[in-house]
Amino acid sequence: IRLKFLNDTEEVAVVRPEDTVGGLKSKYFPGQENQMKFIYRGQLLQDQGRTLRSLHITDNCVIHCHRSRGATAATALPDPSAADASSLPLSVGNLMVPTVMVVLAGVWYFRINYRQLFTAPATVSLIGVTVLCSFLAFGVY
Repeated sequence: IRLKFLNDTEEVAVVRPEDTVGGLKSKYFPGQENQMKFIYRGQLLQDQGRTLRSLHITDNCVIHCHRSRGATAATALPDPSAADASSLPLSVGNLMVPTVMVVLAGVWYFRINYRQLFTAPATVSLIGVTVLCSFLAFGVY
């Protein structure tokens, strides 16, 4: 079979149909078994005891390999407070465009109500910044 990695490199693995997924990991990735994830036909091969024959993996099949960041991340239980923090849709990045748009609206308010304070180049610059931020807002959302 062929083991294909994320950087599009491939390695040929010589295996038998009776070999298990766990045996394949330990043979080709010794000491990194917990970090390696195998994907075959879009399905994550999680059961380490299943044989290649039972998964219908035959000659010249491709198994995609992904190495996790750390073994502790794969075996540790998720922290409930970390899950709550990651599920929040609000962050500085998500609030940046609305904040800039609110500031621009405030500047336009002052431009309309206090036009004597704005010169012609300042008004042209304000128009340019508004157009640029509008493209940014439509591109993000």
